[in-house]
Amino acid sequence: MFGLAAGVAIVDQLTKQLALSSLELGASTTWFLGELLGWKLLLNPGAALSMGTGITWVLTLLTVAVVVVIATRARRITSRAWAVALALVLGGAVGNLIDRLFRAPGFPEGHVVDFINYAGFFVGNVADIAIVVAAGLLIVLSFRGTPMTGGPDDSGKSAAEAQEGAGATVAPVTQEADPTSGEPEQR
Repeated sequence: MFGLAAGVAIVDQLTKQLALSSLELGASTTWFLGELLGWKLLLNPGAALSMGTGITWVLTLLTVAVVVVIATRARRITSRAWAVALALVLGGAVGNLIDRLFRAPGFPEGHVVDFINYAGFFVGNVADIAIVVAAGLLIVLSFRGTPMTGGPDDSGKSAAEAQEGAGATVAPVTQEADPTSGEPEQR
């Protein structure tokens, strides 16, 4: 889980550095997929869609809280799907947190580097992509009722099926007549 999270954060930071070195800040979009996707370098002081620009330090605190909660609870997660989803959240959060802590105008109000223009609706980065993909996975896992812990093991068997396959036997239910009343009795 931590390897995937680290990979997301590293790719996010590398692509941000590449964007900073090759794109002009605030310049018009250079489209590469019609007018659906393009490059446009922006420094975002807020959250998604530049909301919360006046409370950047609060966003930083919330991100730190998310990172700490996921990191401290990671060992309890037994579902691979949940681990992947939460690793994507963790990696994306760390990627944007690095910007908040180390980019201008300074700790803890640094601006996040955004450079992928989505049809003019918003501009994001690799960390944002990881977080959105994770959100989709978390929704699917929640609707499917996939447990985060104590769920099926790697073979897809439930704990009861695994126990049964390990040699545990289940006694069949039989019915015999009760000698006093003549009624069937389950055993």
